[in-house]
Amino acid sequence: MVRVRFQRPDGSEAACDVPAGLSLMEAALNNGVDEIIADCGGALSCATCHVYVDDGWMDRTGAPSEIEEEMLEFAVDRRPNSRLSCQIKLGEGLDGLSVALPQRQQ
Repeated sequence: MVRVRFQRPDGSEAACDVPAGLSLMEAALNNGVDEIIADCGGALSCATCHVYVDDGWMDRTGAPSEIEEEMLEFAVDRRPNSRLSCQIKLGEGLDGLSVALPQRQQ
C-alpha cells in the first residue's frame, strides 16, 4: 500500500492508503477527494486533475511529458510544481507523497 496526502485549499487534509499501481488521480477519485474532477478519466486530454507536488517529492514523481506540459497550459494557477495527477503512477517509492490541491480546476 502507498500512503498519499491531499492538502485541500481550505487547509484540511485527506490521507489515504491505496494499492501500488494506481495513478494519483485514481487514488483521489476512489477516496472522495472531490477537488479532483478528472473530466477525461485519465486520458491526458484535460487539466481537471491538476495538483501541486510538494517540493520534496518533485524528483521522485519525475518531470511532466511534453503532452502533459501542453495540457498543464490549461490549468488554473499553474506553478513550477504543477502536475496532472493522472500522470503520476503510485509505487512504493512514492509512499508518503504529499500534494496540494488548487482552489479550482479549469
